[in-house]
Amino acid sequence: MYLRAFQEQMLQGPATARLRIGEYTSYFERWDALASVRRRPRREVETDPIGLYFPPEMHPVVLHPIVAGRGESVVKGLLLQRLYDYLDFTTELESLAVIPVATKISRGRSGLILPERMRADAHKIVTDEAWHAQFSYDFAQQVVAATGCPKLGAEEAVAPAFLPRLDELREQLPHEVRGVESLLFAIVSETLISGILSDIPRDDRLPQSVREVVHDHAEDEGRHHVYFRSVLRHLWPALTVRERRAVGPLIPAAINAFLEPDYIRTAQHLSGIGLTSEEIDQVITESWPLNELRQSIADAASQLTRYFVEAGALDDAQTLTSFGEAGLLVNAREPAEPSNAPKELAS
Repeated sequence: MYLRAFQEQMLQGPATARLRIGEYTSYFERWDALASVRRRPRREVETDPIGLYFPPEMHPVVLHPIVAGRGESVVKGLLLQRLYDYLDFTTELESLAVIPVATKISRGRSGLILPERMRADAHKIVTDEAWHAQFSYDFAQQVVAATGCPKLGAEEAVAPAFLPRLDELREQLPHEVRGVESLLFAIVSETLISGILSDIPRDDRLPQSVREVVHDHAEDEGRHHVYFRSVLRHLWPALTVRERRAVGPLIPAAINAFLEPDYIRTAQHLSGIGLTSEEIDQVITESWPLNELRQSIADAASQLTRYFVEAGALDDAQTLTSFGEAGLLVNAREPAEPSNAPKELAS
């Protein structure tokens, strides 16, 4: 069973022992006017969709000579499968990783004492994320119907890679600390995903409906990014020294769980186009060279790393070492940006 921690209490011990730290500024005052669930229509796939379904630069296996040599139709087919994976990832992430955490925060069951406004905003995040999961699932079904191309390997029901990765992370924690990783992973995913989504809506090679779906998601996630940065500011000072020492060194693993490619699903798709095991290994290895992958993860996570510096997480020597070994300390000592929320959020 994946993400068992989401069924358990996040922080052990009485909530009264978790001090309220810092202030909270809400970016949800105009939620009724801005949230996609309130103001965006159901996105419908074009009857005659054209172009690519996913940016090839974001799925480099299709640029590998072994794959590109199979022809344009094969490349487009793999990019369609990558869109399915993205939509499935979104549905699973929201349903299994974010909604349970936001629900616990909204009900005062996170183990933290938080400002009442944070609990109220968590209810709105639950609504947002349920909508994201719903429209991602619905849109994937529409694309299947419009293209006549089903998801490859759907009958095998391979889970998105972040699920088993997070369960592995959980198993490394002392029993009495287990549960906090679910809160940390929600912080990691909600502060990283807004950056991942930023380029797709501007890519006019993609069908308009695809760009609109991602844009709807990205707008909401800008607010969520700011919110979960605030959660981190409350969480870290509230942890005991023992909890920080147990959890801190595993933060890079949580970041990698979210940002590292899904090798299993990629191999499944490459097998579906007839590549041998040796060819699959070569394509994956050469498409994501280790040094380049580490650098791209460090770049994508640089702002989040600064948030952890700001919170004091890297004051622990083992946590600092873990971040260094993961290659995440590039620019980590620079001050964090105020936020990457869209300008309209503050209006």
